[in-house]
Amino acid sequence: MKEKIRIFLDTDLLEKYLIGTTTLEESQQVERYIAMYPEVRKTYNELQENLETFAKIHAIKAPEGLKAKIMQRIKTENAGRRKFRRYAIAASIAAFIFAGSSYFFWDQSQNLQDENAIVNNKIKNLELDMKEQLEDVRNQFIVLNNPQTKKYVVKGNKKAKELKAVAYINPVKKLSYINVQNLPNLPENQCYQMWAEVNGEMVNLGVLKNVGDKDKLWPLPYAKDAIGYITIEPQGGNDTPTVQNIVANIKY
Repeated sequence: MKEKIRIFLDTDLLEKYLIGTTTLEESQQVERYIAMYPEVRKTYNELQENLETFAKIHAIKAPEGLKAKIMQRIKTENAGRRKFRRYAIAASIAAFIFAGSSYFFWDQSQNLQDENAIVNNKIKNLELDMKEQLEDVRNQFIVLNNPQTKKYVVKGNKKAKELKAVAYINPVKKLSYINVQNLPNLPENQCYQMWAEVNGEMVNLGVLKNVGDKDKLWPLPYAKDAIGYITIEPQGGNDTPTVQNIVANIKY
């Protein structure tokens, strides 16, 4: 029985259930285990408390003016529909008076349809962005709370002695993140950039920004025997890493 419970807890079903991404069958299984086994119920309660704390720390702030922009889009779309109905009625009357005017109203209709399509595409893109951010928060939560996650302290070399970072690697879930806690100051014309050598290829992970957020986790691409690097590059970043300017690395 204990082995059965251990196997269940080693999965990420509890985490998925908390986030709301389980299937109906998975949800029923989780609820059954929570009701039947005190160990599972205790773990679930702990994860729930951790998720609440984690959500407060990593709350995704909606872009400023987002609500106003969406309301404006809705008003524009509704106004466009009302305008379309007026044009349609006018076109029907004008058709009896002057056949050539029908083209004008058809063109207006096409413009309104194009505008509506643009608004709908922007809303869809916003939904996709939020979905990706939610998935990233879910993965961070799993990595930080999974007992199989390995923690590696990363220190800078003599070029950046004050650099401090912590990498979190989970070989079971195949997820990895790094928390950069401190970076020494650089001249204005330089910046820190992060890279990962994965399956023999160098992957550009971008310029390190907003390091003042001590809780921020940067995703690392997971692979067997991968290596992460932090380098000093010209302001704005580089297409390839400057090898002689490597200030820290982590094998994971």
